[in-house]
Amino acid sequence: MILANSNKLKIFNDPIYGFITIPNTLIFDLIAEPYFQRLRRISQMGLSYLVYPGAHHTRFHHALGSMHLMHKAIQVLRFKGVEISDVEKEGLLCAILLHDIGHGPFSHAMEESIVEGVHHEYISTLFMEDLNLRFNGSLTVALKIFKGNYPKKFLNQLVSSQLDMDRLDYLKRDSFYTGVAEGNINAERLISMMNVVEGELVMEEKAIYSVEKFLMARRFMYWQVYLHKTGIVAEQLLIRILKRAKMLLQNGVYLRCSPVFLFFMKHKISRDNFDSDILNKFAQLDDIDLLSAIKDWQSHQDFVLSRLCRMVINRTLLKIKLKKKPIAKELVSKYATKFKEHHKVSDEECEYFVFTGMISNRAYDSASQNINILKKNGKITDVAKASDHLNLKALSKTVTKYYICYPKESV
Repeated sequence: MILANSNKLKIFNDPIYGFITIPNTLIFDLIAEPYFQRLRRISQMGLSYLVYPGAHHTRFHHALGSMHLMHKAIQVLRFKGVEISDVEKEGLLCAILLHDIGHGPFSHAMEESIVEGVHHEYISTLFMEDLNLRFNGSLTVALKIFKGNYPKKFLNQLVSSQLDMDRLDYLKRDSFYTGVAEGNINAERLISMMNVVEGELVMEEKAIYSVEKFLMARRFMYWQVYLHKTGIVAEQLLIRILKRAKMLLQNGVYLRCSPVFLFFMKHKISRDNFDSDILNKFAQLDDIDLLSAIKDWQSHQDFVLSRLCRMVINRTLLKIKLKKKPIAKELVSKYATKFKEHHKVSDEECEYFVFTGMISNRAYDSASQNINILKKNGKITDVAKASDHLNLKALSKTVTKYYICYPKESV
């Protein structure tokens, strides 16, 4: 008796949506790929768990959730008479499943530290192209949709726009795991109000208040969670740990870490040399490599590296002050002088502990893939114009804040 192949139409139990069904065998096989399994070891929100203890969810969770919402969106649009072929459906599901596969350790925090000028979207494309070869061209449509080259614009908008399945999932998911209720959105309601007019994604007029809440929730999550000042400090410390480690390695100092992490620390990787060999090495890199190294480097003889690592591991972070205007040089000098005198360090070493920066956010960009509202009379208008919410136009403006970080004992 020959046993049948194991059933590939498995079910995941998700705390956000309940049961998530794998729709076909191609999706199952993609999820089983080591490239994708690696996302179990990439945190969705970097070091935000130092602020919100529950924020330990991963890119793996998020990818499955986004795919689940995409499945719902396809059902809604088909029901409304929008033509989406089975090939396009599979392309959409694959594109959204793999949209974040190119993220490196701790997600956005390390995007410019592990590799230089190579964004995760570009690396995601490389992973998808590699998988497309392995799967005999099964991801060709998914790649066209992901790159925005597919003739039907609304398909790309479902994957990447200001109201896509990616954003719908991460707002709902991150809100849940951080416990920040103000960021929660009704993703199912928003999806049920979607439609397509002249090849572009629109929201029906009765969804306008749901869209307003979505944009307000996004603004709240950015300032309260993604750009939380403690999270900024932790992220900056992580960036400076890698900067210091690279400098020490260039000077011949021995640092113990995993071979694949050491490779990226010793070599300058950019788009120009990001070949298939580099891609395979990148696929072996995850949060564990960094955390293991940081734990080990706590006891390194270098004052700067060991101190930075202890700050992250023990959560004895730098203080941070946020201002509406650029930080005065006198204030920077004041904290820097105290730190240098106290620890007898150089100006260059001091810059790892006393520094300034800026953060900015715009909840809604009306100039880039704007959210269009389909009015009952058939006219289409931008949500900022259609809304009677006074704050919505304000959300279209970029808000910039400036910060200074310094050690607590310098006060």
